[in-house]
Amino acid sequence: MTIHPFFSPSPDTPPPAHIESIIKALNLEPHIEGGFFAETDRAQEKFPSPFPASHSNTIDLAPQRPGFEPGVRNASTTIFYLLTPQGPQGGFHRNLGRTVHTLHRGRGTYVLIHADEEGSSRRIETFIVGQNVEKGEKLQWVVDGGKYKASFLMPDEEGGEESKDGLLISETVVPGFEYCDHDFLSPEGLKNLVPKEKAEELEWLLSPLGKKR
Repeated sequence: MTIHPFFSPSPDTPPPAHIESIIKALNLEPHIEGGFFAETDRAQEKFPSPFPASHSNTIDLAPQRPGFEPGVRNASTTIFYLLTPQGPQGGFHRNLGRTVHTLHRGRGTYVLIHADEEGSSRRIETFIVGQNVEKGEKLQWVVDGGKYKASFLMPDEEGGEESKDGLLISETVVPGFEYCDHDFLSPEGLKNLVPKEKAEELEWLLSPLGKKR
């Protein structure tokens, strides 16, 4: 399967009014991975962090939230996440925690690189999220910690050319999300995970922030 974009990013073009109304209603703001987000829940239960000291390449890009305790994690966090035709992709990144995704509206493609698995060429997994479950589109999906994930917007209907409302999902991260448990995939890292030809095919899904690392 060749992986290619269906929409061209146009970050300087404001979203249309009906998408702006979704952003406003859900109190969304730009996310450094691409798209828009809002944290909707942070569990009050806390426990010692199961993760080693941070090796994240994101820390200097997104300051830790107020009250962050390096040795402690909340039990879970949940966000809304939105891709729009003006910002149609989320660049390759990974979290140390497990992420449970739930679709609300729209269609998209997810690309996973199983960097946590052994082998000289890591397994690549792709799937479509959408309402057509009879054709295998997913309403829920789980990405375990250590896997690189990218996503991009698809037309609302198979064979179509439009995405009316973008792709709106929820993500629940266990244990709760912290930027020090997150990192972006760099061009060099991509080449170390997959064959050269595949790296060239997937390079457009790298975050601009990952390209700077």
